[in-house]
Amino acid sequence: MNIIWLGHSGFRIEIADQVLLVDPWLTGNPMFDESRRAEAIQGVTHILVTHGHSDHTGDALAISAETGAPIAGIYDLMSLWEARENANVIGFNKGGTIGLGAVRVTMVNAVHSSSMAGADGPVPVGAEAGFMIAGEGRVIYLTGDTDIMADMEWMGNLHKPDIG
Repeated sequence: MNIIWLGHSGFRIEIADQVLLVDPWLTGNPMFDESRRAEAIQGVTHILVTHGHSDHTGDALAISAETGAPIAGIYDLMSLWEARENANVIGFNKGGTIGLGAVRVTMVNAVHSSSMAGADGPVPVGAEAGFMIAGEGRVIYLTGDTDIMADMEWMGNLHKPDIG
């Protein structure tokens, strides 16, 4: 397992037979050296997005188009991208689990907001979320932009994250 921070809430996670990019805001991210872009996206198998804000969705569509890696996230946002962008997506909801090869990703609750810029202001695009990523006998908890919340206790008891 290898976890590389890409700035802000972005991560490259090499786990089992997968290379995951989470919240890949690379272009314009002051914490990411854009000369490392090719290295960051090399071999990516899936992209995970926690919510619709541009500092999390960032380069997801472009990287997916470039690499063929599907984007997984909240059903509403994925449906929008599939319809508007003809994007390769996996939509699921909180409490749902998807299998990505030898890795399992469960979407969990978060407390924040989720919108995209629209002509007349923010447009809601589904709920905000976090992910429990299980593989290689370990669990990683990615919180996205959540505030501290009571749900973290029961989610910790249920999923038993090793990292997060």
